[in-house]
Amino acid sequence: MNISTLLQGVATFAWLGFIALIVVIFARSSRQQPTKGLGTIAIVLIVAAVLLTTAGAGLVFVEPDELGVVVTVLGQGGIRPNPLGSGLHWIVPFAERVEKFPKVNQTYTMSASTNEGDIQGDDSIQVRTKDGQQVYIDASVIFAVDPNKVVQLYSTWRFDYKDQLVRTQARGVIRDAASQYGVEEIVSSKRAEMELSIESQLSSILEENNLVLRDFVLRNIRFSDEYAAAVEQKQIAEQQAQQAAFVVEQKKQEAEQARQVAQGQADASVIAAKGEAQALLIEAQANAEANRLLSESLTPELIQYQYILNLSPNVQTIFVPSGQQFILPLPGSPGTTITGQ
Repeated sequence: MNISTLLQGVATFAWLGFIALIVVIFARSSRQQPTKGLGTIAIVLIVAAVLLTTAGAGLVFVEPDELGVVVTVLGQGGIRPNPLGSGLHWIVPFAERVEKFPKVNQTYTMSASTNEGDIQGDDSIQVRTKDGQQVYIDASVIFAVDPNKVVQLYSTWRFDYKDQLVRTQARGVIRDAASQYGVEEIVSSKRAEMELSIESQLSSILEENNLVLRDFVLRNIRFSDEYAAAVEQKQIAEQQAQQAAFVVEQKKQEAEQARQVAQGQADASVIAAKGEAQALLIEAQANAEANRLLSESLTPELIQYQYILNLSPNVQTIFVPSGQQFILPLPGSPGTTITGQ
């Protein structure tokens, strides 16, 4: 409760007390009862009531979140040129009054939801896009009164600036901007661009009308039922195409994997064959080298010795011609007879 309200309340009680006292005075006078001293009290009450009423009418308290426009019958034009800021102010009682405007940000919402917008029911903006599609746009305009131009705002719009200015201009700008784009551009690639265009145009319009645009919010974009069904079918077709492409890619990967496995097996077979061939080659080379070394190491005596060793398990009698050496000649030499059992 501010001081002006308090003074007006006290003045009201003073007036009530004065009226009650006048009634008492008339009642006592009609009964010829003394009224000494009541007249003085009545005078005091009426003087206090007048003073308090005048003070209450002249003192105005402007809240910290408000601006005051003084409407006067004394000055030319009927409005003081300068607004009142926050705090306690004096105006000419009964000749001036203060109209208060909010200094804080205000929001005007246009929405299809029943309890979401400033107007009950569907208040979304219907727009025909460049390609002829019908869309419905929900939006919010966040704005504030320009504190330096609040007097001009009052002179031009009074308190109808939200409905007559903000709402009307916002809907017109949104329709004009959205009609420059196709429906797919609005919902995807060009949405941010369109939003910036609306904000820029709306900011200029509000500034010309003594308001400041704080923000513009493109809340939602809806399609007609027919277009929504077409979009859903398109999305389903795209999903099916993506699924088919995924299956094809999966089959390609499986085929590539099988090819790589077969290639690996073939490479392994080639490597194994090369290894076996290399092993045989090494073995042959080793056998050849062994034969070469064996051939180089053979002597007649060694051959005879090995020959005898191979015969000895089955030989019991050896006849040696008379006059010959005891050591047998090589196999195939004349005069050699070997019998075995």
